[in-house]
Amino acid sequence: MTYDEFNAFCESKAATSYVMQWNNSHVWKVGGKVFAIGGWGPNDEPAFIFKTSDQNFDFLKEEPGYKPAPYFASRGMKWIQLFESTPERDEELRYYLTESHRIVSLGLTKKKQAELGLNQ
Repeated sequence: MTYDEFNAFCESKAATSYVMQWNNSHVWKVGGKVFAIGGWGPNDEPAFIFKTSDQNFDFLKEEPGYKPAPYFASRGMKWIQLFESTPERDEELRYYLTESHRIVSLGLTKKKQAELGLNQ
């Protein structure tokens, strides 16, 4: 997945906003909370960071091409980085980005979720 494809996919999710920050990374938020980051790949290769469930974190951290996300995981957060992005993994990445959006949106207050039309 390219960064353009990543940005288009994240933009298609409900109640999202975009900012470029943290060394020119593509940062996507839902309700003001980060759910996906495009950036920080080795040798300027595309890499993608997303929040996961505990179960997916335990599974993905052992899978080739994935690792606990820099900075996030070292603070005990369940974030994963896909650092070997291939066209074959695009569908998988879309699933994990969708899950990250859902997990982060569920962490918003009920009032904020209702205001944004999320999880209804």
